[in-house]
Amino acid sequence: MLDPQIIATIKSTIPLLESAGPALTQHFYQRMFHHNPELKDVFNLAHQHSGGQPVALFNAVAAYARNIDNLGALTGAVERIAHKHTGFMIQPEQYHIVGSHLLATLKEVGGDAVSDEILYAWEQAYGLLASVFIGREEQLYTERAEAKGGWRGARAFIVREKRVESELITNFVLEPKDGQPVIDFVPGQYLSLQLTHPSLANTEIRQYSLSDAPNGQSYRISVKREANGQVSNLLHDQIQQGDELAVMPPAGDFTLTADAQTPVVLLSAGVGLTPMLAMLNQLLAGEHQAEIRWLHACEHGGVHAFAEEVASKSATHPRLAARTWYRTPRTEDASHFDFHGTMDLEQVNDLLPAGAHYYFCGPTGFMQAIKSQLVARGVPNERIHYECFGPHQEL
Repeated sequence: MLDPQIIATIKSTIPLLESAGPALTQHFYQRMFHHNPELKDVFNLAHQHSGGQPVALFNAVAAYARNIDNLGALTGAVERIAHKHTGFMIQPEQYHIVGSHLLATLKEVGGDAVSDEILYAWEQAYGLLASVFIGREEQLYTERAEAKGGWRGARAFIVREKRVESELITNFVLEPKDGQPVIDFVPGQYLSLQLTHPSLANTEIRQYSLSDAPNGQSYRISVKREANGQVSNLLHDQIQQGDELAVMPPAGDFTLTADAQTPVVLLSAGVGLTPMLAMLNQLLAGEHQAEIRWLHACEHGGVHAFAEEVASKSATHPRLAARTWYRTPRTEDASHFDFHGTMDLEQVNDLLPAGAHYYFCGPTGFMQAIKSQLVARGVPNERIHYECFGPHQEL
């Protein structure tokens, strides 16, 4: 626990943090990468360039300051970040590096407004938070290493199958090189890949949602080609069947938790359907007893991944109903979608079961619209679950 004076001092810095905004964390990352360039092999530099990671870190720092006297309010955020960290194989000694640059950033950005008392308070507060993360991350590392089929760190996997699923999405089925089993995961979780290649300036780690139910022997990820995505284009264009990839154990706190008697509605847009598909396949494999709804939106038929797979499942499972929206349908798409435009839940009002849990993933604008519609329909927060690809955002 922190001393009351420490808590009071941290809270007194909230106006300073808010006035600095994300410029504070941008300065932090620039400073850290300058002094510790080896960390470029750990952090996702694409999120640095987009500005998403500095904003996410600033929001986390500000939330910590605001809740320094009520750390229970941060439990969800700590769990989500701890899972992310294990995907990047963050180690305890790296917390010391981050802490030193954070304190130096506070002094360099805050100038005379940052006293020795403030620096001491933040040193103590950061130390407490670091110990929480280190402890939880060690638990996660240990649990995965000791589980059947589990491991710690990177493990060699072979690409056993590579298949184009749409104009933008390609499937990769990965099996361990040693031929041994793999740890099960909870649908909604992701795999972290560690990639080195002559085309990459640094080692890059990327996280991709698992897109099929667990089977104990292999994993499937489905990767969208991003226009300027170094790693996604590398996977699409260079990585072939038979190639070896370094893979970390499954992680993530966005998971399917509804029991067998609870209706489930899975909503997605674009590549956001990947964790939804793992959930769908698990529900069907487990003979889910309540109703299941699959609602998906995309641009047109050319980028509609898994269309035939979902249609086949919908035709053979009486509790499953699927509907699709195309925003800009092509002439040849005439019979392949249900609604034109963006997803409007009023159009499927009669399909939405009472008491359902809603799981959704996709672009931020889509998720904001879906959450707004669900709230307007009176769906309580405890039945609303979503995942952000990349740095987390509150909707």
